[in-house]
Amino acid sequence: MLPKFKSKVFLAPMAGLSDPAFRLLCNELGAGLTVTELTSIHSVIAKEKKIKDFVQFSDKENPRSVQLFGNDIKLAVKAAKILEKHFDIIDFNMGCPAPNITQQMAGAALLQKPEHMKKMFKSLVKAVDIPVTLKLRTGINNHALFMKIAKIAEESGVEMITLHARTLKQGYSGKADWNLIRELKENVSIPVVGNGDVDSPEAAKKMLKETKCDYVMVGRASKGNPFIFKQINDYLEEGKYKELSLKEKLNYFRRYLKYTKDFRVKFSDIKVHAMQYTRGVEGGARLRNKIAKIKDIDKLLQFFDEFSRNAAP
Repeated sequence: MLPKFKSKVFLAPMAGLSDPAFRLLCNELGAGLTVTELTSIHSVIAKEKKIKDFVQFSDKENPRSVQLFGNDIKLAVKAAKILEKHFDIIDFNMGCPAPNITQQMAGAALLQKPEHMKKMFKSLVKAVDIPVTLKLRTGINNHALFMKIAKIAEESGVEMITLHARTLKQGYSGKADWNLIRELKENVSIPVVGNGDVDSPEAAKKMLKETKCDYVMVGRASKGNPFIFKQINDYLEEGKYKELSLKEKLNYFRRYLKYTKDFRVKFSDIKVHAMQYTRGVEGGARLRNKIAKIKDIDKLLQFFDEFSRNAAP
């Protein structure tokens, strides 16, 4: 059975961005579910003895999902069993369009393998005592594949489906076709999460209304903007939300920096988050150049302390 979600808006898994400190911050700001970065089943098995160091999380991050990718059924089952005691959900990825993933016949490439995926879903559902969910795209070059996979997943015991309403070929370009999310919701009885182009509270409300999906997932719009979860929740509940000042936004970034000290987050990934806070700011390119040259967290914190002092209240 799926856990109880505190809101209708989830944080998407994003490579290099969905680190445990960022997930914890988004969780605190109202994300109803957080999902780890895409995680290889082979790596999970190789790191089994130090799995909590490899797939990091906070006990305060609740509920939490781990997203797996791969195509070997026996190894996927083994990886899921290793992780189930640490997470509330096992999410299987059939949505990643990155060539380094699809060339392994994993991620969105598996949309072409319905019979294989039937065996995969049934094996995963049988193997673990926590819910198995699915993330998928609509197809490879067109939207012809997702519905068959979704029906197979539902019949196999998968408990929730997230649809990124773009094809593998589209990657993250073009426009997500929300009509396909509505079509999926009309054809399955399990919860559906809509994903793609939810970049504001208004867009989240529009997707929920137009597609009748149960939840929405926010990815790229949360970069440098973790407070979008609170804004969406406020807008859904009250019809309005607060716009944050730059100084308020920087306070959240400092909280993120504080959290990173409890985990092993690559400093290069921390700087990617840092640079997002300079977008749209006067002299942003110059600030990003300065950030690129910083070598450690303490100096980065000093930089943002100065940045914050000069920001409007």
